[in-house]
Amino acid sequence: MLERGANPYAEGSCLIRMGGTLVHCTASVETGVPPFKKGSGTGWVTAEYAMLPRATTERTPRERHGAGGRTQEIQRLIGRSLRAAMGTMAFGEYTIRIDCDVLQADGGTRTAGITGGAVALADACAWLAARTGIESPFGTLVAAVSVGLVEGEERLDLMYLEDRDAEVDLNLVAREPADFVEVQGTGEQGTFSRAQLDRLIDLGQQGLERLFQAQRASLGW
Repeated sequence: MLERGANPYAEGSCLIRMGGTLVHCTASVETGVPPFKKGSGTGWVTAEYAMLPRATTERTPRERHGAGGRTQEIQRLIGRSLRAAMGTMAFGEYTIRIDCDVLQADGGTRTAGITGGAVALADACAWLAARTGIESPFGTLVAAVSVGLVEGEERLDLMYLEDRDAEVDLNLVAREPADFVEVQGTGEQGTFSRAQLDRLIDLGQQGLERLFQAQRASLGW
């Protein structure tokens, strides 16, 4: 489920539900860029990720003193993935900041953040284009999905219990129609063969195709 425009105040937003995971994604257009981009005339896309304390079965403390290691890793992944969606960064010295806030977590929060974040980003780019007169810098949709090997069986979009017990855990990020941005794979309980990897990627691509269709339907493309 993708609910576009879930936040009326943000330049772009999307509420995404994948199984028991619910993530609120907003895209904010800010004047200015990080120091390493100043004077370049180009913009920047970055991401932040957070989980509400009761997004999980037990309360998780808020990260009041800065993002922890896991959070930083997820933020970097989401940022890299969404920059791959851009057709150009030549949209002036603006920063588009994607905030992915997990309201409910049941596995796959980072992949849901990427998929919903791409919808929010597309709308923020359209908002920026309408107000500056430039062509929208958005290029191509990006989506992400998890796959894994659980009890010897390939499974798509792992829920928490499946992810916890998976022998193999894989996250796929792709740019439409089928170009990979990132592949993260780990043999959590041993190793896996090339044939198993190929089957997991094939299954993941089926899921990605469905996600691209859902993104397009949400955006009215």
